[in-house]
Amino acid sequence: MGVWLTVLPWRRAAAVCRAAGEPLAVEEVVVDPPKAHELRIKIVCTSLCHSDVTFWRMKDFPGVFPRIFGHEAFGVVESTGEHVEGFAAGDAVVPTFLAQCSECADCRSSRSNVCSKYRFAVRPGMPRDDTTRFRDGDGNPIHHLFGVSSFSEYTVVDVTQVVKVDPAVPPATACLLSCGATTGVGAAWKLAKVEPGSSVAIFGLGAVGLAVAEGARICGASKIIGVDLNPDKEELGKKFGVTHFINPKELGEKTVSQVIIEMTDGGADYCFECIGLAALMNDAFQSSRAGWGKTIILGVEMHGAPLTISSLEILHGKCVMGSQFGGVKPKQDIPILADKYLNKELELDKFITHEVGLKDINTAFDLLLQGKSLRCTIWMDK
Repeated sequence: MGVWLTVLPWRRAAAVCRAAGEPLAVEEVVVDPPKAHELRIKIVCTSLCHSDVTFWRMKDFPGVFPRIFGHEAFGVVESTGEHVEGFAAGDAVVPTFLAQCSECADCRSSRSNVCSKYRFAVRPGMPRDDTTRFRDGDGNPIHHLFGVSSFSEYTVVDVTQVVKVDPAVPPATACLLSCGATTGVGAAWKLAKVEPGSSVAIFGLGAVGLAVAEGARICGASKIIGVDLNPDKEELGKKFGVTHFINPKELGEKTVSQVIIEMTDGGADYCFECIGLAALMNDAFQSSRAGWGKTIILGVEMHGAPLTISSLEILHGKCVMGSQFGGVKPKQDIPILADKYLNKELELDKFITHEVGLKDINTAFDLLLQGKSLRCTIWMDK
């Protein structure tokens, strides 16, 4: 049995959003003690992910307000609730949006990383009872995001969504393992299983797309093709292992898929769509090799449009795979990625382009919206 500490509600600073698209306000909030199967975590640093921006803009459900955003973070366990095993105060941890109960059929299987007992959902409260652990100064409830809500000095997270990490990993770097970098690296490593000498095409060189490139590099891919409309991504991509760059605006009469097929003598072995547009998903599929080409979809279609592909192409041996958290099992695989970082196999520090204190969190939003940052570290004590 874990140690159950009797603790009280605490008043701490958090960045609260009270309406869709409005700047976040740093205010004092009440953070309740953890209930059974929960941990209260002192957040050391967090960072801004595009998913936070998506829900920050969302006016209709599941966009609910007031809300504390943030789900990519590093912290230290402050206290544990009843029935928590394997964690103690002082443990270095990262929260994750995806649960791993280690008991359900999916968690026990090597074929899935989507926990079927605590399946991912964008709910406004905690996963077991859908209630909140946050209140404002007037006692009114403040909603969670993904059961993490890391834009707060302290937060409460379900034990199935917390992973211990080696404290030797620097906080800002450990933070990246919580979502974006793990999603991209995992998609190449765990889901696609990119092979040495293979060819890879990545559509969209944002943080996740560049993480795919990093994962493909580690796996030994010989040709990593980056596709992006931003010409600045050509030089940036090289830092992450991109060997060839395509700007669709500079192809004249040729299509992206035609160019990739020519570059790879028949199509890329693995194609990754990292933007969230059905047209690009189709381009990725068309760019994959007949016979064994895999297309991995990482981006959620931003307009809700369906993906339409030719059944004949499927008969030719191509396949399409969906990706949630890059196929990574959080409690099993994040420590492996941490070890790869410590062993200098996995290069994560290059994802961190800016840093701010909690009081300047809106600057992180500005930098991401202007396309100036990959990851901006937000420190709680600065």
